[in-house]
Amino acid sequence: MLRPSVRLLEDSIIRRTLDEAHQLLEDPGVRVHSDRALGLLDGAGAQIDHQTRVVRIPPDVVQRCLETVPRSFYLYDSAGKPVVHYGGDDIHFDPGSAAIEFLDYRAVNSRPPVTKDLVAATRLADALPSIDAVSTCLVSSDVPQEAGDLYRLFLVLLNAHKPVITGAFAVETWKVMYDLLVTAVGSAEALREKPVAVFDVCPSPPLLWSEITCENLIDCALHGVPAELVSMPLTGATSPVTLLGAVTQHAAECLSGITIHQLANPGAPIIWGGSPAAFDMRTGAPPMGAIETMMIDMAYTQVGKSLGLPTHAYMGMSDAKIIDAQCGFESGIGTILAALAGVNMISGAGMLDYETCFSLEKLVIDAEMIAMAKRLIEGIVPRGETLALEVLREVGHSANFLAHPHTRRWLREEIMMPSPVIDRDARGEWAAKGSTTIEDRAHQHVQKLLAEWKPKELAEEIVAELEHITLAALRKAGMDSLPAR
Repeated sequence: MLRPSVRLLEDSIIRRTLDEAHQLLEDPGVRVHSDRALGLLDGAGAQIDHQTRVVRIPPDVVQRCLETVPRSFYLYDSAGKPVVHYGGDDIHFDPGSAAIEFLDYRAVNSRPPVTKDLVAATRLADALPSIDAVSTCLVSSDVPQEAGDLYRLFLVLLNAHKPVITGAFAVETWKVMYDLLVTAVGSAEALREKPVAVFDVCPSPPLLWSEITCENLIDCALHGVPAELVSMPLTGATSPVTLLGAVTQHAAECLSGITIHQLANPGAPIIWGGSPAAFDMRTGAPPMGAIETMMIDMAYTQVGKSLGLPTHAYMGMSDAKIIDAQCGFESGIGTILAALAGVNMISGAGMLDYETCFSLEKLVIDAEMIAMAKRLIEGIVPRGETLALEVLREVGHSANFLAHPHTRRWLREEIMMPSPVIDRDARGEWAAKGSTTIEDRAHQHVQKLLAEWKPKELAEEIVAELEHITLAALRKAGMDSLPAR
């Protein structure tokens, strides 16, 4: 089978990108605001200016660290089954992370999300078959900000059967989130052997690691929790304006992160990922639906694949504020291109408004796009002993293929059947059903899936411990009880 794919960069350009990225790590170097990381880099032979915290990392140090990175690994569901494979050209999809706004059905204006919104989003993503992992996709406004990261993980672990994409907002909360994960799976050893979560870790452009993200990166490595690098150059704002300039900066930031991570624990799993954007000089916005943003994503994915590394990208999103035509075509283009690029984990389903807003209706619409994208990369393959010769000779000129066993045998493998979200009725039937829009049908599907969702089976003592850990953190932040969920 010929798998359809898209490549944007020639091999010679990939080599130049990596060569310049290595040169950038030597001059001007990367600024690191973590004493633990500086100690690791110093011990490995990097040159450090302790006054400015600028580190110059020689190519041989980076190369040694690249050699120890696992080329693939799995994420596991709550039953201990491997369901997500980071590696090769396998593709998987999850909702985006950390939206601070929520768009209700038929609303024009968004609002801050609360606990019930994250619970609904988690259960919905868990129920959609084309969504492979859930994520801590919303930051609940009904808990203190300093506990928002761990609280959203708590809610996801209570509800989701699927693996989770998450991230910490502080050095201290990473440990609490790790304790929640250990409690959910039973032990630190079980979590290391069968990871159920990935932590996003974001360098600051250009070429800087804050204390928070650097410490999170090292903690992930030491505990064997997969880390997902999310480099975010903005063309002409926090990176060179050219697409290849942004890709090169992205490579340098990811290489520096891999170096710190592997020096902390060689062989710990880490992912080459990001969320860059082609900065819009007219509005000052980072458009995730811009074709140039998608091109940067595809190009850096190709660079990561050239190193044999697992990959991630934020694609399939829209900058639209409501579910409209712009929302559809931006999300659809991104979803298809990400699949054709072979990105291992594609984040962003359900997201709007520059990666800041989440919609349940958009999530189920995006799930239809994702199902189509997955069908596309399956390609066209021969079915049966002959391509058409045998069945055409049997049917002859009668055109009665509907009743033929060949149709029953191959129909569902050849033709992807969409959910009722997608309208394929004749106009009269569509009118008889209420002349619904795609948002209307998506909302109906949201209600159906949430009503049919089956709760996760967790022992009472595990639920009690998860609540205890979370409530202890909330009390430190000034909150005495868990919000109603």
